[in-house]
Amino acid sequence: MAQPDGKKIFFENLSGAGKAIAVLTSGGDAQGMNAAVRAVVRMGLYVGAKVYFIHEGYQGMVDGGENIKEATWESVSSMLQVGGTVIGSARCKEFRSHEGRLKAAHNLVQHGITNLCVIGGDGSLTGANLFREEWSGLLGELAEQGLIEADAVQKYSALHIVGMVGSIDNDFCGTDMTIGTDSALHRIIEVVDAIMTTAQSHQRTFVLEVMGRHCGDRDQYHLCLYIQCSVCVFYPSYLALVSALACGADWVLIPEMPPEDGWEEKMCEKLSATRSRGTRLNIIIVAEGAIDRHGKPITSGIVKDLVVKCLGFDTRVTILGHVQRGGTPSAFDRILASRMGVEAVLALLETTANTPACVVSLCGNQSVRLPLMECVQMTQEVQRAMDGKRFEEAVKLRGSNFNVAVLNVGAPAAGMNAAVRSAVRVGISEGHKMFAVSDGFEGFYKGQIKEIKWADVGGWTGQGGSLLGTKRTLPAKHIDKIAEQMREHNINALLIVGGFEGFLSLLELLTARGKYDEFCVPMVMVPATVSNNVPGSDLSIGADTALNAITTTCDRIKQSASGTKRRVFIIETMGGYCGYLASVGGLAAGADAAYIYEEPFDIRDLQANVEHLTEKMKTSIQRGLVLRNENCNENYTTDFIYQLYSEEGRGVFDSRKNVLGHMQQGGAPSPFDRNFGTKISAKAMQWVSKKLLETFRQGKVNDSCCLLGMRRRALVFQPVVQLKDETDFVHRIPKEQWWLKLRPLMKILAKYKTTFDVSDSGQLEHVVRNRPKESDASVAM
Repeated sequence: MAQPDGKKIFFENLSGAGKAIAVLTSGGDAQGMNAAVRAVVRMGLYVGAKVYFIHEGYQGMVDGGENIKEATWESVSSMLQVGGTVIGSARCKEFRSHEGRLKAAHNLVQHGITNLCVIGGDGSLTGANLFREEWSGLLGELAEQGLIEADAVQKYSALHIVGMVGSIDNDFCGTDMTIGTDSALHRIIEVVDAIMTTAQSHQRTFVLEVMGRHCGDRDQYHLCLYIQCSVCVFYPSYLALVSALACGADWVLIPEMPPEDGWEEKMCEKLSATRSRGTRLNIIIVAEGAIDRHGKPITSGIVKDLVVKCLGFDTRVTILGHVQRGGTPSAFDRILASRMGVEAVLALLETTANTPACVVSLCGNQSVRLPLMECVQMTQEVQRAMDGKRFEEAVKLRGSNFNVAVLNVGAPAAGMNAAVRSAVRVGISEGHKMFAVSDGFEGFYKGQIKEIKWADVGGWTGQGGSLLGTKRTLPAKHIDKIAEQMREHNINALLIVGGFEGFLSLLELLTARGKYDEFCVPMVMVPATVSNNVPGSDLSIGADTALNAITTTCDRIKQSASGTKRRVFIIETMGGYCGYLASVGGLAAGADAAYIYEEPFDIRDLQANVEHLTEKMKTSIQRGLVLRNENCNENYTTDFIYQLYSEEGRGVFDSRKNVLGHMQQGGAPSPFDRNFGTKISAKAMQWVSKKLLETFRQGKVNDSCCLLGMRRRALVFQPVVQLKDETDFVHRIPKEQWWLKLRPLMKILAKYKTTFDVSDSGQLEHVVRNRPKESDASVAM
């Protein structure tokens, strides 16, 4: 939180001495809740506060006794990778009554607790706020009844509340993602990917019923319309709609936007047309609670019977149910929950008697604090709008007629295919003729260019790697041949999906404009690389999938040590000179250290880490985890660090090493990467259409050459020439990287004493209906 004089507040200035913080989980469980609990406990202890578990949610608060226990550092060990909630959750009717809240207040005061961190849904957070508002009155009653001393009323006069939303439904206004949503999408996509193989074998249609209450996301509404041309909604059931986008479903039915009358015939026509193009399967997603325009339920069984009756297709129904709530939390949910848990403690440290209860939210890639009740009220407004059947009609597409080429450049990254599919289908919907370039710029100059149509990208979302083919070849050496191909195919715009080489390619094409008019066209890049090292974007397509691969492997490696003697694992990750995978993967996996190029280290640091692990091993902690970025130091190699730890830890722990290698680049893309690739590529394609329509003159366009990236809260179009000053070209990384501020969190949660810069800590903001508009920073060049 920046001060007026511009100085930064550092973590040492925020003391929790004398404070007692309690954490509870309430309502339905969600993967990632344990990571949030762990972060709250360890951050609270780190600042010197007492931290308490409240077991079984509000029921445990009302019952008191053994349900309220003081937490220790070790009590949250090994829970980062566990799904559900270890401290339990329960519905509590008694807490809804005044008498129940009086009991709860008594139990908290007995432990000196006046700071409450609640992880749950809107109902749980609303109950917490009511509890806060009644607090002083409840203490007065307890004093009158002689249950507490009179001075306790003054001593514990204010109850401070901070909320985090744990819900797989992503149904809370004010945050882009709730804890557990990404993991639930993982479960859905895992099932869909498995089902697709058997469906193709037997030419079957599968109807999948997924969970999810009413929630809203305007971006998904537009994507559903552009990409699927199926049912479109204003307030989509998040799990149903995003899973439909992520798996390339043929049809999706959701309660927020009942289909128009006659939807049955339209759906069957769509399924039949898909089969006639040679596709051997159909996927239909049905959200629980789906209805038609007359309020009549549309169940998965009804949809199955309809398909069988009208088309005669072999059809099966799969109801996922509570499978979506179970399993190991994804890397995204672990990182999100850890960031939110730390932010919640910071919020409690900074609160005053007049500070309203807040909820820690995610906006873009930034943590923010929002007034709890404003979020709740907006969430309830959405529900009332749904109850009143006030649905927004589908937007009308406008047409144009240009040739747009799309290609992959750089190393393969999971999610590239989803991005290409999105670009192709949005482009076709906009009226363009889309061309696919195979093997990047190497294929471009060789003429490996052909028109790509709607059906050609069917089923691409779940495929890993690059189906177009991708190479690291840059265009400069073959610029004349590439210009010739641009001219021959009358290419009016370029969309590149790639990594750092894609960024370099745009710079070279921009330079070539002075000699070749063919490159005076709109050109835009969508970042896609597991290294997440593209300047101008906080996130790249493929990085989330790589993080999940790292996290899953680390979980298994740590589990392999269960029941053995004390052991430390040294894990080498990819990333070139960029330490993103090692650092953020370390946060997600609960690592003790992560060595990266951006943060130089020497033998004294290595020795300090060994000593730290030695001290930890003397407690009940039996396993240690150290990550090393592949290019962090040319002398302190993975083998060197392994041998050093083995020697220095002799007699206390032994060591093992593992080089993860290209497994981080492989595999099916995660739901996040599928959705992110679809969304960002669609926006890039819409920008191309806009520029073509606005500036087309005399057969040529002279417009900016941009990179579309996630910057803090918004997707931003940035001229690549402006990004040159932000780039370390020698080491192929941005000069400033946002995730470096997460490294102290990993150290804090591993019990290191460190300095934590909280200048970017979330501040209390008001809820707004409209998200920040995507900035268009492009200018004519």
